[in-house]
Formats: sequence, structure tokens, C-alpha cells
Amino acid sequence: MAQSGFSIDKVGGHLTNRGMHRRFAVPFTSPNRATAFLRQTASAALLCLLLPGTIVAEELAAVFHADKLTQIDSAISLAISDRRLPGGVVWIERGDAAYHKAFGHRAVEPTAEPTTADTIFDAASLTKVIATTTAIMKLIEVGKLTFDTRVSEVIPEFTGAGKEAITVRQLLTHTSGLRPGIPLARWTGADGAVTQASQEPLPAAPGTAFRYSDINFILLGAVVHRVSGKTLDAFCAEEIFGPLGMHDTSFNPPETLRPRIAPTEREGAGLLRGVVHDPTARRMGGVAGHAGLFSTASDLARFARMLLGRGELEGTRILKAETVALMTSVQTPESVSARRGFGWDIDSPYAGPRGAWFPIGSYGHTGWTGGSFWIDPFSRTFVIFLSNRNHPTEAGNVVQLRRSISTLTAEAIRGFNFLHVPGSLGPKPGAAAGVGGRTLRAPATVLTGLDVLARDGFAPLRGLRIGLVTNHTGLDRQRRPAIDLLQKAPEVQLVALFGPEHGIRGAVDEKFGDSRDAATGLPVYSLYGETRAPSAAQLAELDALVFDIQDIGCRFYTYISTLGECLNAAKASGKKVFVLDRPNPVTGSRVEGPMVASERSFVGWHDIPTRHGMTAGELAQMFAAERAPGVDLTVIPCEGWARDVWFDETSLPWTDPSPNMRSLTAAVLYPGVGLLEFCNLSVGRGTDRPFEYVGAPYIDDRALAAALQAAELPGLRFVPVRFTPKASVFANKECGGVQILVTNRDAVSPLDLGMVLATALHRLHPADLKVERMQKLLLHPPTLEAIRAAKPLDEIKALWAAEREAFRARREQFLLYK
Repeated sequence: MAQSGFSIDKVGGHLTNRGMHRRFAVPFTSPNRATAFLRQTASAALLCLLLPGTIVAEELAAVFHADKLTQIDSAISLAISDRRLPGGVVWIERGDAAYHKAFGHRAVEPTAEPTTADTIFDAASLTKVIATTTAIMKLIEVGKLTFDTRVSEVIPEFTGAGKEAITVRQLLTHTSGLRPGIPLARWTGADGAVTQASQEPLPAAPGTAFRYSDINFILLGAVVHRVSGKTLDAFCAEEIFGPLGMHDTSFNPPETLRPRIAPTEREGAGLLRGVVHDPTARRMGGVAGHAGLFSTASDLARFARMLLGRGELEGTRILKAETVALMTSVQTPESVSARRGFGWDIDSPYAGPRGAWFPIGSYGHTGWTGGSFWIDPFSRTFVIFLSNRNHPTEAGNVVQLRRSISTLTAEAIRGFNFLHVPGSLGPKPGAAAGVGGRTLRAPATVLTGLDVLARDGFAPLRGLRIGLVTNHTGLDRQRRPAIDLLQKAPEVQLVALFGPEHGIRGAVDEKFGDSRDAATGLPVYSLYGETRAPSAAQLAELDALVFDIQDIGCRFYTYISTLGECLNAAKASGKKVFVLDRPNPVTGSRVEGPMVASERSFVGWHDIPTRHGMTAGELAQMFAAERAPGVDLTVIPCEGWARDVWFDETSLPWTDPSPNMRSLTAAVLYPGVGLLEFCNLSVGRGTDRPFEYVGAPYIDDRALAAALQAAELPGLRFVPVRFTPKASVFANKECGGVQILVTNRDAVSPLDLGMVLATALHRLHPADLKVERMQKLLLHPPTLEAIRAAKPLDEIKALWAAEREAFRARREQFLLYK
């Protein structure tokens, strides 16, 4: 059906009026041009100015909170600036109101091309649900298949190893027991893929476990072909995409569409553009049940409306209502922990795009190239995000971003209570219940370097005399100290202990000297006293230093400086260094803040940004290469940790890394709030919420809260408070200030917070704050001058942009985790 009314497509956004389905959205890049156009239309009376440069229809404002839509924009823009993706398109819709917008660039090589609303993306595994699942359901509706049809009845060669028992139901729910994918060697073409799949072993009995597998949908694509007599692409074009008016959706898109297609990664001398990224689907000729589909956000929005319409869109019925109900409800056995529909994900480890609030019982899917599709039938909302995060390389990552978009979308919806959703599902027994009835992402089984070392019998250290650089955070998963484990380790001689800032027990808040450990009788050498590095004399009786301390991901948190000094000392004395790695607790996916632009110090030991997004082991590799080349370094990595994983998703026990670092929330805020702690300001030390309280006796708490709230920093809220620190700055004096509330940690930029906080305080209290003291930790004079001049946040951040990107490229070779 042709669109009616008016339509404007711009890089900055899209405004449409669809008659009965009025869908308004978008910030325009040119407010004047948008306003001029709207004055020429009868619809102009419906529009209101919500934010500078943003025109939104009254219908949209009645459905969504504008500030949350702005936060979605900010989250996507920040991810693009962090080089987690080059660009993308978001489409959020509830009822007759839709918000959709294009961001960034669809291509950055060989030349830059801005993303447009009609950009066509490689949908990757969204193929499984948009094309293959729908095709199978249509064949079941007409009686050509049943859910319990054995695959071997349709594909006779699919036999051996018990595979004859596998049913269509088990392929659709990923409970077939088959492996995730087929090897790429020794076959070509669609028939070759089916032959290879038919020769696969069967690691698990069918119906007993969930294992996400491309093989399941390669076989389902072949089932569609053999049962219908049409290839999957032809069947879907005739039975699904054509009737739905999804005119930009296809396999192997024609050359005429190439200019609108977002490329993925480099392949040989060129880029994959209009050619499926998935190597298995590519070898199959671009048409496969698991990948190969290309589509736009607007086409997928039509598909989502069809599902919310119980199989019908604008008078055209694609599926029966009962079919939609079946495919989008739980179909996995009760004994299987993951909950999946037919094709669709409901509650599994892959359900991150459900976000924090959409209830269990909503459903969706993701794609390897960076897309996600999530539908909540309870609030009648859907969220589509398409990107090519693997252009020009596989370095991009949108896992965290997709989760944030859905969380903010739910928070944007007016008048729906996600805390009480009749008909939704509760958490699976034994699962950790989260907000809104949501099951929190299943904790990963993460092993620290210490856990790995102990599991492997301390083999790398056998026969060595060891000096251990550690503190109270050097614990294994069972909270056993590294000191105790190394003392008892076979053929390992623990000779000395070295204490960083706060000492080996983490209880000292000032400089300290050498001592002897009462528990072990071992000498304890201070690395936070008269010297910050082990001396040659202290190293003389050792073969190696072992470093095991939990860092928090901030450049001026001094444990990493101690690590650097140990590497230099070990190199000078010809000693080995072993670093037992630990997760970055605030994830390793974000790089923020300025580099060290003034003289190096113990809080700026190396040229890295304020929030470096690296682990201690990764930093050790960088320090060794750039400051101590030739040092004999071994990093024992974590196992099971990925860059987007927060500490509370590791199942590791939390231990306060230092006396005032008492929570993960404090660690999130510290890189921004901590920058100001040498100013005439309390940052909450001496209270029960360090780095969450900020204030001073001279501050008007309500004025500061209003100034910070006006900045609309994503993921943060500011409450005026009065508090009295019991120690540190302004001890026993009542302070006015704010409590900083984190409402969405995925969206928080602590450096944005630090800049806005410093600028607001200097503007309100220029004589009292003494902002020049900020330089001690900031170590970037141009930024300090910009704060003094009350420059806008974007201008301040622009001062770091080039150097931050150079750092990103520099750090790539030292990263241990994806």
C-alpha cells in the first residue's frame, strides 16, 4: 500500500504522516527548513517545539517522554563516537506513534556516506525469524508440515548418530542437540551445506538442551525448498514480503539497490556490500535459512505491525492469529532453562535486547551484524535497531547499546506500568529476578587469572621464588587470598609481599612504610611510601613478581601505576612478571576523557585516557611494550569475561577495592566525580556514599541540583541534599549538594558528569571551588581552561576526540578479550 500524506527523509531524521497510522518523528538537522515546510501543511497546528532543534508531533509527545527519546539519541551517538558502530537506524513504535531516526554513517570506507532512513542493512540472523520461521509456519498452516515432522522425512540424507529423531519443532526451538555451525571446508552451494549438515555429529540428545545453532535454520531453509518446491528466497518474496509491501527486503538484493546498502567488513581488497556477511550463507549462494536477508527499518516495522495485528496488516493476512500466538509463546521443554518460541527468543542468554523493563513474554531476535528486533505485545510496542557494527572490521560491539535502547524505550512509554504486567511470565525457578519481572542477564562463570592459575596447579610459577604484589582484593572465587594460595602452592616459594596504596589489607588511607605481615611472617614492602617501586635489593632474592589487584578502570586510580612501576623495576633487575588478570568492573567497552597532556605523575603514569576500557593485564601488555620493552611479562587472562560484562554479571564476589570505593555505582561515577576531589569540595568521603554525594558548606543544594538536572545527562538524576561528612574534606560541617542517582548505568558517561559538574560549580561558586586544583588529576590544561570559560560540553569533548581515537587504535593490539 502506498504511503499517503507527506514525507521528508533527511540524514537527521524522518517525519511521516500515514493517514490512519499517523507516525511522527524526528529531530531535523535544519530546524528552519523543517519549520518552513510544516508551515505549508495543514498538520502544522499539531506540532510543538519540545527541544531546541527538535520538532515532535503532539501525538508522539502524548505517547513517549521526550527526554527518554533524547537519551536514546545520546546513547547511539555516544556509541558511534566510541567507534562501536559507524551508524544505524532506530525505529520505536507504539500504537499510532512512531519515533525513527538515522545516525552516523552507513559507510566509512572507501568514502564516508551518511546513514539514511531507507538504508538497507544485512539482517544476519534476523533472517531466522523474519523469513525462515514465517515460511515454516505458513507451510504448517496449509498442512504440508507439522511441528513433529521428522527432518529425515523431508531430507532423507539427514540420518545417523540419532539425528533421525530430530523434529521441525526442535529445529525451531534450538533444542535439536546439533552444534552451532558447520565447518566451511570441503563443500559449496546450498546442497553442499545440507550434505555437510547431514553428516554432523549429535553432541546432545534431541529435546534435552538449548544450543543456539545455525545448522537448525540451514536445515529449515532446505525444508521450505523441498516441501514447497520453491527456494526460500522465492517463497518468502511471494508469500511474505510482497503481500506485506516490504519492497526493500530480499536475499541477494539487486545491483540497483547497492547505493543504499550498508557495507560490512573488508573482504580482500574491497568491502562486502550487498553480499551477505555470514561466510556459510555466502558459500550457499546468499540464500540460507540462518542468514542472507537484507532489509530496512521501515520494512521490518511493517512486519512487526503484522505480528501485533495477530497476523494481519492493512487487510492482508499473512498468518493466522493462532499461529502468531504459538510462535511467540514458550515452546521449549520445561526441563530446558532457556525459553524460546518457534524461532523467536523470549527468555534466554541471547535476550539482551529485552532491556531492563520489557516483561518476560515479549519476544525478539538479534543479528550478528548489529541488528535487533524486539516486540512487547503487552504494551503493544516494538523496537527495531539496525546497524553494521562490523564495518569496516569486526571490532564494533552493540550488545550493550541494544540493551540500553530497549531499556530507555520502556522508560519512555507514558501510562504503562511495567512493574505489573498481567499475562507476563515470571522468572524461571532459580533465575535472578530483576526489575519489572525481568530476569537479569545470567551471570557468567568468570574465572580471574588467580582462579585459572590455581586450577592449573600453579604450573607457570613452579620452581620460582615469588614476590606478590597484592592487597585484600587478591581473592579467588571462594574468597581465598592469593597470599594463602601461593604459600601453599606446590614447588612455589613465596618470599615477600608488596603493598600498593591502602596496603595489603586495603585499610590504610595514607602513606605507609615497610612492615612484616602478622599472618604469614613475610616481609611487606611498601609501594606507597618513600618509594613507589620495588628496589633492586628487594628484588635480589626473587625470580619473579606476581601482580594480583582489582582495578576499577580509571587512569588516576593508582593500582595500575604500581603495576607500571613494577614492570620497570623487574626489567631493570632481570626478573619475570606475572599479572593475574581481573575484569574491568565497569566493562571494557568504553573509552572516555582526555589523555595525559602535562607532566606524568603517579596519577597519570602513562599516556592513557581517564576511562581506558582495559583490564590490568591488557594495560600490562601496553606498559611493557611502550615503557618497559624487553621485560619478561606473562599475563594469565580471565576466562569467561567479555568486554561488555559488568562486574555484577560475573558471579565473582565484590570486595571494596579501597576504603571509599564501596560499590559498583561508586566505580561508575568515580572517573568524573573523582576529578574534583582536590578542589574545595566534598566528594562524599566520610559519608556512607562516597562519590555519590558532592557538596560543600557554601553550595546551595537546590541551585546545584537544578543546574545539573538541566544538563539532561543520560542515565543520571540529581537530588538536592544536605550531608555532614564524618571525615576528610569539610569533616563535621554541614554541606549543601546533590546525591547522584544512576538510573541507567549503560547510558552514563562519567566524564560528561565530571565536566558538567565542574563547569556548573565554577559558574555558581568561582571563588570557593578553586577549580584550578582539578588539574592534579585531570592533567589536561586545555580542558581546565575550557571549564573556566564555561564552554559547552561538546566543545570540551572535542578537545579530546582526535587523541582518544588515536588511543583506540593504539590499544587494539593489546586487548585480550572481545
